[in-house]
Amino acid sequence: MGAEQQHMDSHKKMVIAVAVASTSLGAVILCVLCIWIYYTKYPSKSKGKNVQRSDAEKGLASSPFLSKFSSIKLVGKKGCVPIIDYKQIEKTTGNFEEINILGEGGFGCVYKAHLDDNLDVAVKKLHCENQYAEQEFENEVDLLSKIQHPNVISLLGCSSNDDTRIIVYELMHNGSLETQLHGPSHGSALTWHLRMKIALDTARGLKYLHEHCYPPVIHRDLKSSNVLLDTKFNAKLSDFGLAITNGSQNKNNLKLSGTLGYVAPEYLLDGKLTDKSDVYAFGVVLLELLLGKKPVEKLAPAQCQSIVTWVAAVAVLCVQPEPSYRPLIADVLHSLIPLVPVELGGTLKVSQLPQQV
Repeated sequence: MGAEQQHMDSHKKMVIAVAVASTSLGAVILCVLCIWIYYTKYPSKSKGKNVQRSDAEKGLASSPFLSKFSSIKLVGKKGCVPIIDYKQIEKTTGNFEEINILGEGGFGCVYKAHLDDNLDVAVKKLHCENQYAEQEFENEVDLLSKIQHPNVISLLGCSSNDDTRIIVYELMHNGSLETQLHGPSHGSALTWHLRMKIALDTARGLKYLHEHCYPPVIHRDLKSSNVLLDTKFNAKLSDFGLAITNGSQNKNNLKLSGTLGYVAPEYLLDGKLTDKSDVYAFGVVLLELLLGKKPVEKLAPAQCQSIVTWVAAVAVLCVQPEPSYRPLIADVLHSLIPLVPVELGGTLKVSQLPQQV
């Protein structure tokens, strides 16, 4: 009886310790990022010489790029962004046929389109039946028209018809990081080196937005589904509908937006939005790459738990330098069982997982 009581007390302590350890997770991530930043900022001199960038790496200038294709009908410009004939977009997506859908979001879908024999593109179709959708369209076109970076998606053109708005991007053939990690392949194509390359590319894209755009840009919705991968698994940031420029006068009056699991605590609690909000989301994506797990999983019908924070907190406890601070392996086991699907030996039911858009 005493042994059973001792085990129950030990398990309770484990739960409390995991909760406490969660607070130290930020420090762990910060240390990793500091080391990463140091080696990124101060690479070896031998690697820094004679580095040349190809035209593709410099980004695409949308108007001159599309003008190379005589079959693409341009009907005007929105600022410096080419306006593509809506009927041509409609035709090349098969009248927005379901088979051509690449992904879905809050205000519409993204389709694959064959604009030219030598050019496949991604077409985002927005239903602007409210002011928020219209604002996202205007915001994304305006921002992307000013941004050119190898780790930011290239805007090729736009179009409109009644309440429908169209944004045309370069096509990323390997889809999103979310699909690669959590789709049918379950990350099998992503070796350790590829995962670190994707993390590095994502960090470079964010660094450009935060430090080389004037004024700086806060993405506001960085997540694995908004990190797109080309044929060589080069990563590019996408979906700038919620992005804002740092220092915007209306920054504190923004509608709370983002995706559960990626939203920084200070933004969620008091609406404080800075470039560090993007850094928090990047940390979640980085852990997602390491663990191969979604940042939020449903562990019970009415309960959501941040799986990234929980697993990382358990790991922090296990590697404590002081042996007496480390949990019993039985308690570690009890903490991990609910996170593993039933068919793999745990108690998590796949049908309980939340649907993401």
